[in-house]
Amino acid sequence: MKSVDLSKMGQTRWWWLVLVVGILLVIGGFAYWFWPAAGYAVASQIFGWLLVLAGIVQLCVAAGPNSPKGWGWWIAGGVIDMFVGFMLVRSVILSEAVFPYFLAFVFLYWGIEAFAGASRRRNRYWWLNIINGILLVVIGFFFLEAGWTSDMYMVSFLASIAFIYWGFTVAIAAYDLKPER
Repeated sequence: MKSVDLSKMGQTRWWWLVLVVGILLVIGGFAYWFWPAAGYAVASQIFGWLLVLAGIVQLCVAAGPNSPKGWGWWIAGGVIDMFVGFMLVRSVILSEAVFPYFLAFVFLYWGIEAFAGASRRRNRYWWLNIINGILLVVIGFFFLEAGWTSDMYMVSFLASIAFIYWGFTVAIAAYDLKPER
């Protein structure tokens, strides 16, 4: 889901951690798809911990000895993911109330990041970042609307689709981080 501009990513020995995060996000998304009755409490806790894990991995990749180009985006994304994740796991009552707003914030940030990545036009498919950015911003606004109307089913559907898509994107990007031997 997150904008993955392969021209600004380097290679790292931590590529397998990125792959594990992607697989866990897909599993979490499908679990939420099939069991939406688990409610906000379980979903916000699961995705909170997944965001903390994703943030740690992003910081490890950015701080590694072979830090990739654009490491500032990795650090910013990792800090934001960890902040949102810790806020979700901090309190079940708080997380139930603000879960859609936190997700809206994350997706709006990723959409803006995708637009910034597209503005560089360093690769042949730069326009895909624009499309991805538009989709992410629209999903972010849908989460805002779902929070405003307190529609749990809309949040459940959006969260499951978003995290499945995000997991596949992260898992595919992990193979481009793998160092060539």
